[in-house]
Amino acid sequence: MPRQLRLELTWVGKENRPKLEPRVLIEDVGQSHHAAQRVTEQDIFDNKVIFGDNLLALKALENGYAGRVKCVYIDPPFNTGQAFDHYDDGLEHSIYLAMMRDRLELLGRLVSSDGAIWVHCDDYEGAYLKVLMDEVFGRQCFKFTFVWQSADSPSDNKVPVVSDHDFILCYTKKPEVVPFRAFHDPSVLEAYRNRDEKGDLAPVSRIP
Repeated sequence: MPRQLRLELTWVGKENRPKLEPRVLIEDVGQSHHAAQRVTEQDIFDNKVIFGDNLLALKALENGYAGRVKCVYIDPPFNTGQAFDHYDDGLEHSIYLAMMRDRLELLGRLVSSDGAIWVHCDDYEGAYLKVLMDEVFGRQCFKFTFVWQSADSPSDNKVPVVSDHDFILCYTKKPEVVPFRAFHDPSVLEAYRNRDEKGDLAPVSRIP
């Protein structure tokens, strides 16, 4: 029988995958700080700050945290073509997609059955990441694309239209999972309606 065809995103070198050996995280005791007390012996609420290549770090986390992470939020490079001090934000498109694919697959193994992953992006790669995440997590696990205003963009005669918003793609591990609940707090909602002259949020009297 012929192989069932499906929609997928392709690029040069997609079949090339990094060969990752099992990794072990080594704690720097001098830099560590642990919670003073726990409510029960089963509580795990110590944070971990990992210094190193994030692909190797994710591989190391897979050993102890596969299927145990309820919420993942990542803010990857937007691939805007700029060069920053600490990283190159102008990768060739196929290299960028392969980089994201490899990391999204590892992150998917960490997410629990009732968990979700949130990926921050913008217009440069947002549409491609959406299709890529459909392939990695399943289109049926897509929940929403959240749009939020990132900054007030000044007018520019050279660029007639300036984007002032980013996107957050939300996927769950299983289609039936709802990763958020409705929020109804009159004081917070009123703060968004009553902005000051600069466009900043008015003070909020109460945050739950």
